Amino acid sequence: MNLEELLLGFSTLILISIFIARISNNLGVPVLLLFLGIGMLAGSEGAGGMAFDDTRLAQSIGITSLVFILFSGGLSTHWHIVKPVLFPAISLATLGVVVTAGSVAIFAHYVFDVSLLVSLLLGSIVASTDAAAVFSIIGARNIKIKGNITPLLELESGSNDPMAVFLTITMIEIIQMPDISFGQLALQFLMEMGIGLGMGLLLGKGIVFIINRLKIPIEGLYQVFVFASAFFVYASTNLIHGSGFLAVYVAGMVVGNHNIVHKKNVFRFFDGMAWVAQIVMFLTLGLLVFPSHILTAFKTELSISLFLIILARPLGVFISLIPFKFSFKEMLFISWVGLRGAVPIILATFPLLAGVAEAQWIFNVVFFIVITSALLQGWTIPFVLDLLHLKDTHKPFITSPTEFNHLDEVDRVRINMIVPDNATFNNQSIVSIKALQGCLIITVKRGDTYFVPSGGTVLQSGDYLQALVSKSKVEELQSILEVSQ
Repeated sequence: MNLEELLLGFSTLILISIFIARISNNLGVPVLLLFLGIGMLAGSEGAGGMAFDDTRLAQSIGITSLVFILFSGGLSTHWHIVKPVLFPAISLATLGVVVTAGSVAIFAHYVFDVSLLVSLLLGSIVASTDAAAVFSIIGARNIKIKGNITPLLELESGSNDPMAVFLTITMIEIIQMPDISFGQLALQFLMEMGIGLGMGLLLGKGIVFIINRLKIPIEGLYQVFVFASAFFVYASTNLIHGSGFLAVYVAGMVVGNHNIVHKKNVFRFFDGMAWVAQIVMFLTLGLLVFPSHILTAFKTELSISLFLIILARPLGVFISLIPFKFSFKEMLFISWVGLRGAVPIILATFPLLAGVAEAQWIFNVVFFIVITSALLQGWTIPFVLDLLHLKDTHKPFITSPTEFNHLDEVDRVRINMIVPDNATFNNQSIVSIKALQGCLIITVKRGDTYFVPSGGTVLQSGDYLQALVSKSKVEELQSILEVSQ
């Protein structure tokens, strides 16, 4: 296959996936199911006949895609919204994952006589959830959920992947080195999570500090800077034996909850790239699988899948959330929306590359579980929400403000400005600042608060301003403020 044929095939699959995503929104089907289906149809056993069996390349594509997805998820996570559910989310992402993994392991071991270590490896791989699939369904139908369920699921989805990765790698190490001690594993866990959290906070702050002082004349390079920074966070954290996935998610949260120049453009860029990453990741994983192999142990796969959905996930949720103020109905719904997504399939490639004897069986079971979860749970989420009376009909539907394109014939443009730490007019009123004369400041964001200023409003370091100014004024303002259009 020459380059032109490769590019044609690749671009065609992505274009088909984009059109399919529209169908997914209309039908309320998780996009992962449709993207995987396209990949399988294009594969060696499908109509496309594309042969692909490079497990290492598939894993690399999956990990790279997850960096995008997790960083983008962190960017869109609002700290003031998720703060009230921080401890329940941590409990779900740690204790909940362990309980779910252990429950699946016990079931597979005693019911199907799978060795205990292999059962624990399987449980570890399928223990993490994919809330992105849930939000794609809820968002498509404009469903609002009562209470703090939405931020809880949002925070859980970004923080439980590192736990599943740790458990998976740990179980592979135990299978290959049975004499490893529990103390070593506990220390390794604390180090990985501690380093991941610390690096995420530190490097996230570093990204914010640098981007607000870059003063690059080419606006597109700001997105490139954040793009490269996300991979720097992941790679540097992994190299010092921390959790790269946790660091990337935390760094994204730090950046997303600070005022940075070109913030809207950065958000849009990562939102688009996260979609590209999802499409490429699911297409690749779909190409990797052989459909004829998936159903070789249908009864076993279906039994484990149903046990995970009906018993293991609810057990993990209820045990994790008992100390917190969640009602029985809320915990039941949280249990049901624990969809499995790309992460378990990517983790299932780890045993394949490590040479674990039962790796192919594990991969087939995991793939079947992901498909079953999407089919069974994905379509029924709105129904379950209604059944449990958790749909909030009183929350207003807020749409994004109208976007105005800058036209050459219009003299005024809308700009965003950040008041830097070293500004000479800190703690001065707007009306007294000569540099702002002729500017119409529309809104001020201070911390988590938005307000419409008056002439007497006193500006402070870090204030994020939106203003209408004449085009001739922009260059002057750029010399004293961090300005983006």
